Formats: sequence, C-alpha cells, structure tokens
Amino acid sequence: MITWWQIILLTLLAFWAILDQLTLYTINSPLLIGMISGIIMGDIKTGLVVGSTLQLMVLGVSTYGGASMPDFMSGAIVGTVYAVLTGKGIQFAIGLAVPVGLLMVQLDVLARFCNTIFQHKMDQAILKNDTQGVARNGILGFLSWGFSRAIPVFILLVIGNDVVKTILRIVPSWLTDGLKVSGGILPVVGIAILLRYLPTKKFISYLIIGFLAAAYLKVPMLGVALLGGALAILHYRRASEVKVSNQQTSYENAEGEYED
Repeated sequence: MITWWQIILLTLLAFWAILDQLTLYTINSPLLIGMISGIIMGDIKTGLVVGSTLQLMVLGVSTYGGASMPDFMSGAIVGTVYAVLTGKGIQFAIGLAVPVGLLMVQLDVLARFCNTIFQHKMDQAILKNDTQGVARNGILGFLSWGFSRAIPVFILLVIGNDVVKTILRIVPSWLTDGLKVSGGILPVVGIAILLRYLPTKKFISYLIIGFLAAAYLKVPMLGVALLGGALAILHYRRASEVKVSNQQTSYENAEGEYED
C-alpha cells in the first residue's frame, strides 16, 4: 500500500519537476525523477529502471517554439509507483507510464492557455505601474504549470493499490500483455528518433562497433559507454590533428606566396 506521506511527496515532486524544467534544469530528466520516486517508494532499483527506460524515449527530443512534448517525468513517477505496488514488472509499468506522459501533452496545452491569461494581466499591471500585480500574476503562472502535473498525478496515486489490483483482475490478459510488449518496443522507437537526428551515416562505423559489443560480445552498458567515450576521444584528437595540419599547410602556402 502507498502511504499518505508518499502521495504528498510524489505530488510535490510532480509539481516541482515541470517548474524545474522551465527554470533551473537540475532534475530535468525521467531518469532522475524515476530515481527520486524509487527512493520515496523504497525501491530505488525499480525507479532507476523505469526512469532510464523512459529516458531512452526522450533522447534528442525537446520543446521548441512553445511546442508541447510528452511529459515522461510525470510518467516516471506513476510508472515507478505502480511497478512497486502491483509487482507486474517493469515493462507493464512502462506501458502505463507512456499514456500518462501523452496525457500530459493535453494538460500542457491547458497550462499554456492559462498562462496567456496571466501574461495579459501582467501587461495591464505594467501599464499601471502595479509591481505587486506583476509579481502576483507571475506566481499564478507558476501555479498553473505545477498544478497541471500535480493534480493528475495526485488523482492517480490516490486511486491506490487496491483499485489498481481490481482493475487488473478485470482487464483481460491480452491487454496487459500488450502493454508489456509496447513497453519493450517504445524505447527502441526513442533510439530510432535519436538516430534520425544524429549524423549516423558519418559515424556508422562507431554505431556498428557499439552494436557488436552489446549484442554479440555481451558487454554491459557501462562498458559500451566507456568504449564510446574512448572512440569519441580518438575521433576528437584525430580531427584536431587534421585541423592543425591544415592550418600549417595554409600558413606555409601563404608564406611561399608572400616570398614570391
């Protein structure tokens, strides 16, 4: 069972996560949110697994020009909680976390709509030289962002473990199995999106090396990451040497032309 203090802390975490994303960028990732949720729920391993899986889905994805994107930080909170409460496994939790993240897209639009109201009031307060009105509407804008995440997360947490277990008994197995399958597929989609925006063709050899190390040599992810770091250092040094060589060649050619 989830306790009242866990619900409060997780709700405050959801409230703060979106504000942090808009301002400080200190815990702006599903991985960190999942880890903190795991600590609150007493199962940090599950929180890290859920958060890291969702992190793969948002690599290279960001909000530009006011566009809304799935909020997998809130999804990491809900996914971690239900992974711990139901014992259905990580993939099932991911299958639940993804719809929550997609739902937050609509609530994100609602929060932006509310903020336009406060922004217009701030403009009016500026014209009246009302500094208190400016500060008040600025705070109300923060509250609209925070509550757009905190309220739905609070409702999902208050539903509780018993209701979730009842729903799971009613829901057919093919649906829960489908959620598990989708939970395993979606991180691959995130990696594919990332590769789409990276210069993959230019560095295809490095991609193949990493794939061979992970798939055939069974190197752990930490080892693959260290291998990638080593290759990145070698590439940087080689590129720097080529740049210096080109500069020296250009200097020598210019000096020769000057002497002529």
